[in-house]
Amino acid sequence: MIFVFDLDGTICFQGQPLDQEITAALKFCEELGHEVIFASARPIRDMLPVIPKDFHSCRMIGSNGAFTFFEGKVEVEFLDAAIQTQIMNLIAQHGLSYLADSDWDYAYSGSEDHPMYRGINSEKKAKRLAIEQLNGFSKVLLFDPPSHVKEFVHTLSVTTFEYADEKIIDICSNDLNKVKGLSRLGVQQYIAFGNDVNDVLMFQQAQHSVCVGMHEVGEHAAERVAQKEVARKIKHLAGQWSSKPVFAN
Repeated sequence: MIFVFDLDGTICFQGQPLDQEITAALKFCEELGHEVIFASARPIRDMLPVIPKDFHSCRMIGSNGAFTFFEGKVEVEFLDAAIQTQIMNLIAQHGLSYLADSDWDYAYSGSEDHPMYRGINSEKKAKRLAIEQLNGFSKVLLFDPPSHVKEFVHTLSVTTFEYADEKIIDICSNDLNKVKGLSRLGVQQYIAFGNDVNDVLMFQQAQHSVCVGMHEVGEHAAERVAQKEVARKIKHLAGQWSSKPVFAN
Protein backbone atom coordinates (compact mmCIF):
# COMPACT_ATOMS: atom_id res chain seq x y z
CA MET A 1 0.00 0.00 0.00
CA ILE A 2 1.04 3.61 -0.51
CA PHE A 3 0.99 5.90 2.52
CA VAL A 4 0.71 9.63 1.72
CA PHE A 5 1.71 12.14 4.39
CA ASP A 6 1.14 15.86 4.60
CA LEU A 7 3.97 17.55 6.48
CA ASP A 8 3.15 20.63 8.59
CA GLY A 9 0.73 19.87 11.40
CA THR A 10 0.60 16.19 10.42
CA ILE A 11 4.08 14.67 10.91
CA CYS A 12 6.11 17.90 11.12
CA PHE A 13 5.40 20.42 13.90
CA GLN A 14 6.35 24.07 14.50
CA GLY A 15 8.38 23.96 11.30
CA GLN A 16 10.85 21.51 12.80
CA PRO A 17 12.19 18.39 11.01
CA LEU A 18 10.47 15.07 11.60
CA ASP A 19 11.24 13.77 15.07
CA GLN A 20 12.78 10.37 15.82
CA GLU A 21 9.48 8.72 16.74
CA ILE A 22 7.77 9.73 13.49
CA THR A 23 10.88 8.82 11.48
CA ALA A 24 10.97 5.36 13.08
CA ALA A 25 7.29 4.86 12.26
CA LEU A 26 7.89 5.74 8.60
CA LYS A 27 10.83 3.33 8.45
CA PHE A 28 8.64 0.62 9.96
CA CYS A 29 6.08 1.38 7.26
CA GLU A 30 8.70 0.85 4.55
CA GLU A 31 10.01 -2.32 6.22
CA LEU A 32 6.54 -3.83 5.82
CA GLY A 33 6.72 -3.16 2.09
CA HIS A 34 4.67 0.04 1.93
CA GLU A 35 5.72 3.11 -0.06
CA VAL A 36 5.90 6.51 1.66
CA ILE A 37 4.98 9.64 -0.29
CA PHE A 38 5.06 13.19 1.07
CA ALA A 39 2.43 15.71 -0.10
CA SER A 40 2.76 19.24 1.21
CA ALA A 41 1.76 22.85 0.64
CA ARG A 42 5.51 23.58 0.73
CA PRO A 43 7.46 23.58 -2.54
CA ILE A 44 9.98 20.74 -2.91
CA ARG A 45 12.78 23.19 -2.00
CA ASP A 46 11.28 23.65 1.47
CA MET A 47 10.13 20.06 1.95
CA LEU A 48 13.60 18.51 1.75
CA PRO A 49 15.09 20.27 4.83
CA VAL A 50 12.45 18.84 7.21
CA ILE A 51 12.50 15.32 5.77
CA PRO A 52 15.33 12.99 6.90
CA LYS A 53 17.85 12.27 4.14
CA ASP A 54 16.92 8.57 4.24
CA PHE A 55 13.59 9.58 2.69
CA HIS A 56 14.89 12.00 0.03
CA SER A 57 14.46 9.30 -2.61
CA CYS A 58 10.73 9.11 -1.87
CA ARG A 59 8.24 10.50 -4.34
CA MET A 60 6.85 13.88 -3.30
CA ILE A 61 4.12 16.35 -4.14
CA GLY A 62 4.76 20.02 -3.40
CA SER A 63 2.72 23.23 -3.36
CA ASN A 64 -0.57 21.33 -3.12
CA GLY A 65 0.04 19.53 -6.42
CA ALA A 66 1.97 22.13 -8.42
CA PHE A 67 5.19 20.12 -7.98
CA THR A 68 6.01 16.46 -8.36
CA PHE A 69 9.36 14.98 -7.37
CA PHE A 70 10.48 11.58 -8.64
CA GLU A 71 13.97 10.11 -8.97
CA GLY A 72 15.51 13.47 -8.12
CA LYS A 73 13.63 15.32 -10.85
CA VAL A 74 11.30 18.23 -10.08
CA GLU A 75 8.39 18.96 -12.42
CA VAL A 76 6.19 22.02 -11.95
CA GLU A 77 2.88 23.35 -13.23
CA PHE A 78 2.94 27.15 -13.46
CA LEU A 79 -0.05 29.43 -13.19
CA ASP A 80 -1.38 30.62 -16.53
CA ALA A 81 0.67 33.59 -17.81
CA ALA A 82 -2.37 35.89 -17.96
CA ILE A 83 -3.27 35.00 -14.36
CA GLN A 84 0.30 35.68 -13.26
CA THR A 85 0.05 39.17 -14.76
CA GLN A 86 -3.27 39.82 -13.01
CA ILE A 87 -1.86 38.72 -9.67
CA MET A 88 1.26 40.88 -10.08
CA ASN A 89 -0.94 43.86 -10.92
CA LEU A 90 -3.10 43.13 -7.88
CA ILE A 91 -0.03 42.98 -5.64
CA ALA A 92 1.33 46.27 -6.99
CA GLN A 93 -2.01 48.06 -6.86
CA HIS A 94 -2.76 47.14 -3.24
CA GLY A 95 0.77 46.84 -1.85
CA LEU A 96 0.16 43.26 -0.77
CA SER A 97 2.62 41.11 1.13
CA TYR A 98 3.23 37.84 -0.67
CA LEU A 99 5.32 34.74 -1.30
CA ALA A 100 5.61 33.55 -4.91
CA ASP A 101 7.33 30.26 -5.71
CA SER A 102 8.92 29.49 -9.06
CA ASP A 103 10.33 26.07 -9.93
CA TRP A 104 13.11 26.64 -7.39
CA ASP A 105 13.67 30.36 -6.71
CA TYR A 106 11.12 32.60 -5.00
CA ALA A 107 9.95 36.16 -4.35
CA TYR A 108 8.94 37.34 -0.89
CA SER A 109 7.74 40.73 0.35
CA GLY A 110 6.36 39.83 3.77
CA SER A 111 7.86 40.44 7.17
CA GLU A 112 10.98 38.46 8.02
CA ASP A 113 9.44 38.05 11.49
CA HIS A 114 6.57 36.02 10.04
CA PRO A 115 6.70 32.38 11.31
CA MET A 116 6.51 31.11 7.74
CA TYR A 117 9.65 33.00 6.71
CA ARG A 118 11.85 30.67 8.78
CA GLY A 119 10.82 27.75 6.59
CA ILE A 120 11.55 29.45 3.26
CA ASN A 121 14.84 28.47 1.62
CA SER A 122 16.29 27.42 4.97
CA GLU A 123 19.27 25.74 3.29
CA LYS A 124 20.00 28.86 1.17
CA LYS A 125 20.04 26.90 -2.08
CA ALA A 126 17.60 29.15 -3.94
CA LYS A 127 17.62 32.82 -4.92
CA ARG A 128 15.28 35.47 -3.57
CA LEU A 129 14.25 37.56 -6.58
CA ALA A 130 11.72 40.22 -7.47
CA ILE A 131 8.48 38.63 -8.60
CA GLU A 132 9.02 40.02 -12.11
CA GLN A 133 12.36 38.18 -12.31
CA LEU A 134 10.90 34.72 -11.72
CA ASN A 135 10.61 32.48 -14.76
CA GLY A 136 6.97 32.00 -13.84
CA PHE A 137 5.39 31.02 -10.55
CA SER A 138 3.56 27.92 -9.44
CA LYS A 139 1.67 29.52 -6.58
CA VAL A 140 1.32 32.73 -4.61
CA LEU A 141 0.49 33.24 -0.95
CA LEU A 142 -1.12 36.56 -0.04
CA PHE A 143 -0.69 37.55 3.58
CA ASP A 144 -3.75 39.08 5.28
CA PRO A 145 -5.35 40.41 2.08
CA PRO A 146 -8.37 42.72 2.50
CA SER A 147 -11.79 41.28 1.75
CA HIS A 148 -12.17 43.04 -1.64
CA VAL A 149 -8.88 41.48 -2.78
CA LYS A 150 -10.06 38.02 -1.76
CA GLU A 151 -13.34 38.62 -3.59
CA PHE A 152 -11.42 39.51 -6.76
CA VAL A 153 -9.15 36.47 -6.47
CA HIS A 154 -12.24 34.25 -6.29
CA THR A 155 -13.34 35.58 -9.68
CA LEU A 156 -10.13 34.31 -11.30
CA SER A 157 -9.79 30.89 -12.88
CA VAL A 158 -7.56 29.55 -10.09
CA THR A 159 -7.64 27.17 -7.15
CA THR A 160 -7.49 28.82 -3.73
CA PHE A 161 -7.00 27.54 -0.20
CA GLU A 162 -7.72 29.87 2.70
CA TYR A 163 -5.93 29.39 6.01
CA ALA A 164 -8.02 31.44 8.42
CA ASP A 165 -5.73 31.09 11.45
CA GLU A 166 -2.72 32.41 9.51
CA LYS A 167 -4.80 34.93 7.47
CA ILE A 168 -3.31 33.57 4.25
CA ILE A 169 -4.87 32.88 0.87
CA ASP A 170 -3.00 30.34 -1.27
CA ILE A 171 -3.42 30.69 -5.06
CA CYS A 172 -2.43 28.03 -7.61
CA SER A 173 -3.52 26.75 -11.02
CA ASN A 174 -7.14 25.91 -11.67
CA ASP A 175 -8.21 22.42 -10.52
CA LEU A 176 -4.84 21.85 -8.84
CA ASN A 177 -4.72 19.76 -5.67
CA LYS A 178 -2.77 16.96 -4.02
CA VAL A 179 -4.94 14.29 -5.63
CA LYS A 180 -4.07 15.64 -9.07
CA GLY A 181 -0.40 15.48 -8.05
CA LEU A 182 -0.86 11.87 -6.98
CA SER A 183 -2.53 11.12 -10.29
CA ARG A 184 0.46 12.56 -12.18
CA LEU A 185 2.60 10.09 -10.24
CA GLY A 186 0.26 7.28 -11.23
CA VAL A 187 -1.08 6.82 -7.68
CA GLN A 188 -4.74 5.83 -7.35
CA GLN A 189 -5.02 3.86 -4.10
CA TYR A 190 -3.46 5.12 -0.89
CA ILE A 191 -3.82 5.84 2.81
CA ALA A 192 -3.73 9.55 3.63
CA PHE A 193 -2.58 11.47 6.70
CA GLY A 194 -3.33 15.22 6.80
CA ASN A 195 -4.70 18.03 8.90
CA ASP A 196 -5.85 20.96 6.80
CA VAL A 197 -8.25 22.18 4.12
CA ASN A 198 -5.80 21.23 1.35
CA ASP A 199 -6.06 17.59 2.47
CA VAL A 200 -9.86 17.26 2.21
CA LEU A 201 -9.99 15.87 -1.34
CA MET A 202 -7.14 13.49 -0.50
CA PHE A 203 -9.14 12.27 2.52
CA GLN A 204 -12.25 11.74 0.42
CA GLN A 205 -10.52 9.65 -2.23
CA ALA A 206 -8.23 7.59 0.03
CA GLN A 207 -8.67 3.94 0.94
CA HIS A 208 -8.38 5.13 4.53
CA SER A 209 -7.71 8.59 5.94
CA VAL A 210 -6.46 10.06 9.20
CA CYS A 211 -6.80 13.68 10.32
CA VAL A 212 -4.17 14.75 12.84
CA GLY A 213 -5.80 17.04 15.39
CA MET A 214 -9.42 17.79 16.14
CA HIS A 215 -9.87 20.07 13.14
CA GLU A 216 -13.13 20.66 11.29
CA VAL A 217 -11.65 19.07 8.16
CA GLY A 218 -11.52 15.84 10.13
CA GLU A 219 -15.18 15.40 9.23
CA HIS A 220 -13.93 14.26 5.82
CA ALA A 221 -11.47 11.71 7.24
CA ALA A 222 -12.16 8.20 8.46
CA GLU A 223 -10.67 9.00 11.87
CA ARG A 224 -8.95 11.66 13.92
CA VAL A 225 -5.87 11.26 16.14
CA ALA A 226 -3.96 13.59 18.43
CA GLN A 227 -0.41 14.65 17.59
CA LYS A 228 1.06 12.38 20.27
CA GLU A 229 -0.71 9.37 18.70
CA VAL A 230 0.53 9.83 15.13
CA ALA A 231 3.55 7.51 15.22
CA ARG A 232 1.56 4.71 16.83
CA LYS A 233 -1.26 5.14 14.30
CA ILE A 234 1.20 4.95 11.39
CA LYS A 235 2.59 1.68 12.75
CA HIS A 236 -0.87 0.29 13.45
CA LEU A 237 -2.15 0.99 9.92
CA ALA A 238 1.12 -0.23 8.37
CA GLY A 239 0.61 -3.54 10.14
CA GLN A 240 -3.10 -3.69 9.36
CA TRP A 241 -2.50 -3.20 5.63
CA SER A 242 0.50 -5.52 5.41
CA SER A 243 0.66 -9.21 4.54
CA LYS A 244 3.90 -9.55 6.48
CA PRO A 245 4.12 -10.62 10.17
CA VAL A 246 4.07 -7.54 12.43
CA PHE A 247 6.04 -7.13 15.65
CA ALA A 248 5.49 -3.41 16.33
CA ASN A 249 5.19 -1.91 19.79
